[in-house]
Amino acid sequence: MSIESLELPPSIPTRGNRFSRGLGRFVLRVIGWKIDGVLPNYPKMVVIVAPHTSNWDFPLGVTGLFALDVKLTFLAKHALFKPPIGAIMRWLGGVPVKRVVREDTVAIEIGEFRRNDRWVLALAPEGTRKFVEGWRSGYYHVAVGAPAPIIPVGFDYSTKTILIMEAFEPTGNFEADERFLRGLYRKSWALKPENFYEASLQLPLSVIS
Repeated sequence: MSIESLELPPSIPTRGNRFSRGLGRFVLRVIGWKIDGVLPNYPKMVVIVAPHTSNWDFPLGVTGLFALDVKLTFLAKHALFKPPIGAIMRWLGGVPVKRVVREDTVAIEIGEFRRNDRWVLALAPEGTRKFVEGWRSGYYHVAVGAPAPIIPVGFDYSTKTILIMEAFEPTGNFEADERFLRGLYRKSWALKPENFYEASLQLPLSVIS
């Protein structure tokens, strides 16, 4: 899909900022990246982004956010919200998270989904740039509690592509659902493949087409 043809479906909340949208698309062209796939026409969704192995993932994600003009909330460690960067992070949609109160964060985000007619939450389920075998489960509990579909998004550095994959409807079987979702991502996509644990692909239990 060409960058110029990127348009959000009507149900998705937008930033409505022509300048940032143009800037995001310009930067994508300059660095040679493209976006493959489209966000589904849902007013509420949980977007999970992987692999997350480098500091470059965040500016790439912001560039894609601007290019799509989507309005979303994302979770990030609270240390990133100190002045003066904190004001920018909040303007982008960031919400500071302390690891010791993850349960509260899940409850707060479920509340936001239920209070708002349109709400998009994005997060990196690995929770760190370092090598980890397991994902943090908060994204799943939010999606089930909201309720909202999960949208897997991948950063493929090997082809310079932001991949927007098919929406996934959680079944309530966490272990089976996460095996499927993790199996969608490839180690070869990561900027630092040695920091990403590649799981084998499992058949989906419930995929929204």
